[in-house]
Amino acid sequence: MKICRYDEGRIGLVEGDTVYDVSSVKDQLPALAWPVPPGDLFIERLGELVPAIQAAKAGAATRRLADVRLLSPVATPSKVIAAPLNYHAHVDESLADAQIHNNVHIAHYEGFKSPVAKFGVFLKSAQSVVGASQGVRIAFPGRRNDHEVELAVVIGKQGKDIKAADAMAYVAGYCIGLDMTVRGTEDRSYRKSADSYTVLGPWLVTADEIADAGNLDFSIEVNGEPRQRANTRDLITGIAELIEVASHVYTLYPGDVIMTGTPEGVNTVQPGDVMHARIEGLGEMDVAVR
Repeated sequence: MKICRYDEGRIGLVEGDTVYDVSSVKDQLPALAWPVPPGDLFIERLGELVPAIQAAKAGAATRRLADVRLLSPVATPSKVIAAPLNYHAHVDESLADAQIHNNVHIAHYEGFKSPVAKFGVFLKSAQSVVGASQGVRIAFPGRRNDHEVELAVVIGKQGKDIKAADAMAYVAGYCIGLDMTVRGTEDRSYRKSADSYTVLGPWLVTADEIADAGNLDFSIEVNGEPRQRANTRDLITGIAELIEVASHVYTLYPGDVIMTGTPEGVNTVQPGDVMHARIEGLGEMDVAVR
């Protein structure tokens, strides 16, 4: 099932080039009272809502996919968790590029089995999240602002100290992620957390539709020029282990997003550019830079 948020926060079921307006299922969500618990209520209840979504499709108004404004499929993540240097070829290009490794020591793993084991994971602001149609606003003009395409994993239920063997049961679904970043000496979380620097989309594909998230081709082009191309089988630290590492430190809540890392080929974008990202089984999206 492909679920999108569009226009002014409506909920859509995406089939082919058609969006079915199933926003009525929101009426089945419980009312929230202060203090609001962390996480995204819709993602938390998504499994229970599947029959209602399918039923709502029958009488739903429809729109052409090309005519809707796609928002982030996750409305209220409590946090965005990101994995640094999680593809070997990106580690190599980072070592060769002073603008990438400036102020970040990555000469070798120093006895650790992976960059994630050495550095851990880091947080991006939840307010940096936007959808494909909202685009990226350059927050650091005059500096190098790079695209980083990666698989985004959306957590479906609360968990803490999750073992890798159990981790995939906590996944609600997947989407394409763009982890935008400015190069410089500031901490990663600062350089990657500007408004619009986390693009999620074009929709959420539920976990049951993806047989093996660890074997998906993906790529990004900028203005038609190929930039990054890889497969998630090349992840150094896989999805299940990332969930284990993250949940050891953070309680994970429904709607939390794990950005799994980017491959080689990161490069700069400028206002006026259009990024075209795709991931096998998840779809593709155009994201404008302004």
